[in-house]
Amino acid sequence: MTGMTWIRQNISWRCGKTVMLETNTVIRAEGLNVWYGDEQALSDIRMDIAEHEVTAIIGPSGCGKSTFIKTLNRMVELSGNVHISGEILFRGQNIFHKSYGVEELRTKIGMVFQKANPFPKSIYENVAFGPRIHGIRKKALLDDIVEKSLRAAALWDEVKDRLHANAWGLSGGQQQRLCIARTLAIEPEVILMDEPTSALDPISTMKIEELVSELKKEYTIVIVTHNMQQAARISDKTAFFLGGRLEEYGRTSDMFSNPVSRRTEEYISGRFG
Repeated sequence: MTGMTWIRQNISWRCGKTVMLETNTVIRAEGLNVWYGDEQALSDIRMDIAEHEVTAIIGPSGCGKSTFIKTLNRMVELSGNVHISGEILFRGQNIFHKSYGVEELRTKIGMVFQKANPFPKSIYENVAFGPRIHGIRKKALLDDIVEKSLRAAALWDEVKDRLHANAWGLSGGQQQRLCIARTLAIEPEVILMDEPTSALDPISTMKIEELVSELKKEYTIVIVTHNMQQAARISDKTAFFLGGRLEEYGRTSDMFSNPVSRRTEEYISGRFG
């Protein structure tokens, strides 16, 4: 639930063996490979994502960034003709196991897309949509969820007097924060963001960045970005993808000041990409 601050050690049974994760590991990719038809998009990705941190995914276009985060909640499978091997463990459980429900997974691991995509409904109904799907019908409870989610998305003060106005009347930055509020309303544990500020002006971008820094107190965030300055500003760890492979992964401050890989240094410094 939202407000959850506990950290637990995860031990589960998988394919006849026990899986133990570090106490702050939420997601682990183990030998992850993804193909679109005959074209391999990700090759042998191995990395841990820590709780209550912002993990930035950087790399040139076509390197597999978006494929990776869409695989974390299995939205990549909506593309069709996708083949996946390896594992992704979410709190110690393999999300590809036949017993793991996709809808349950997407409730726990929410996603905000590159382009704001509010429903053609009121601001209120956009946020209440997910809770309604999950069976919440009492107006007082829905009112509370809507207000709490909009406050968490730093949008409440801007829209509290027009909750029943069409969401399409909001500015681009407000629409993106509304989509974040809509994601928060179903109380995920992880929020995936696929270039959430790429279509926004600098002021709206700053508001989203400030929001991300605040949200990591309650959630784990994985964000794809082409903006090196943004990755440096808001992330705790950075993963550099290149050609579908994980070239380098570590603390953002270390990677940006002293990268291990020459290719990482070249990309961060703008010599390619």
